[in-house]
Amino acid sequence: MPRSVSRTVPLIIACALFMENLDATVISTALPSIARSMGEDPLRLSLAMTSYMLALAVFLPVSGWAADRFGARTVFASAIGVFTVGSVLCGLSNGLAELVGARIVQGIGGSMMVPVGRLILLRTVPKDQLVGAMARMTLPALIGPALGPLVGGAITTYASWRWIFLINVPIGLIGIALVLKLIPNLREEQRDPFDGTGFALSAVALAAFMFGFENAGRDLMPSWAVVALLGVALGATWLYLRHIRGMARPVLDPSLFRLPTYRASVLGGALFRIGIGAVPFLMPVMLQIGFGLTAFESGALTFAGAAGALTMKALAGPILRRAGFRRVLMLNALVSGAVLAGYGAFRPDTPHALILGALLLGGFFRSLQFTGLNSLAYAEVPQPATSRANTLANVMQQLSLSLGIAVGATALHLTTQWTGGALTATDFVPAFLTVGLMACASSLSFLGLPADAGSEISGHRIRRDSVEKGPLTDAAD
Repeated sequence: MPRSVSRTVPLIIACALFMENLDATVISTALPSIARSMGEDPLRLSLAMTSYMLALAVFLPVSGWAADRFGARTVFASAIGVFTVGSVLCGLSNGLAELVGARIVQGIGGSMMVPVGRLILLRTVPKDQLVGAMARMTLPALIGPALGPLVGGAITTYASWRWIFLINVPIGLIGIALVLKLIPNLREEQRDPFDGTGFALSAVALAAFMFGFENAGRDLMPSWAVVALLGVALGATWLYLRHIRGMARPVLDPSLFRLPTYRASVLGGALFRIGIGAVPFLMPVMLQIGFGLTAFESGALTFAGAAGALTMKALAGPILRRAGFRRVLMLNALVSGAVLAGYGAFRPDTPHALILGALLLGGFFRSLQFTGLNSLAYAEVPQPATSRANTLANVMQQLSLSLGIAVGATALHLTTQWTGGALTATDFVPAFLTVGLMACASSLSFLGLPADAGSEISGHRIRRDSVEKGPLTDAAD
């Protein structure tokens, strides 16, 4: 492939990832305004965020098979098209049900864009140019979450919340044209058969569990319906586990949890992500409804979290190399959880500089934890299982972040039910304490890891006598 094309392909993919990441964060700042426009309770609008993430989780397993079956270019261009159509539907929505349905369409498109885009990059760019290509692809994707609160706040305050979705239309159309013109339609000659039954059962289990949990204790549907949904989730999970028994390549492979580092990273990381996942919902609602700030003022504060995450990117490698995965993940989970719980101490008269600093600090430590979790997960995964491990990890990540929003919204709802009044600044204290404690509790998941866990990835080395004395005596050289 000519060098000019191998430099262009990552940028095309990056633009799609930028659009998806921007849209995932921009809506959080606009939620209170959307709620007012639709005459809805802001807490009910959490469904617009969780439905999107749930659609991502449900349809992620299909992406690799679809790319091999129909061609990566076809699937990637189609994914951008579906995402763009979903964006138009979001912008035209006039009620919660319409918005949730449109967000599901967006989520289906987004679930194909990210993994298929990465697959195109791996298959089109020569290995000696891969590091630079990855950097060009990921930088715009990282900038998206940083700009999201600012862009969403500015559009919502000075125009209309509908434009946060409609601006995706020209970006999507340009992206489709560039993909069809410049990206080859790669596909695998030898393809694994698609497990339709396994996919259907896993989709039912994920959807029923998520919507059942989302509605638990929030008076959005009758109690018997919530119990029924959770029962369906358990039944579908049992049927799925029976279905995949003895299967070599299931859609979602739970046997990977036998690997200690994968289990600690994905399951322990899930608890951490549930805590962190509540922030994009709780913080804008607190700043706008609890504190009375405009959407733009709120976005100008909350962008600090993404800025802190960007700052950490250059430091994560040296920190992990110096201290090792286990020590970093344990201590950093406690620090991140404490910072998260501390957000509940914000009040309307808290200096904005202090809020900025706390959000910047939270984003900094959160990014370190995510980098460690995402890297450690593959330390023991054999090469043939990498694709399945990546799929399961991505599904768990999206499910955890979606659960975080549900947990935050439920805690906030129960508090307002207890106080019996409208949302105030103090109502957010229990919610932030709850999710902060969950993030702290995730540190226990890494306690049983050996001192040198993932050292082949981090480059961390410990003294031989440290290993002999036990896992709690590790020391960097």
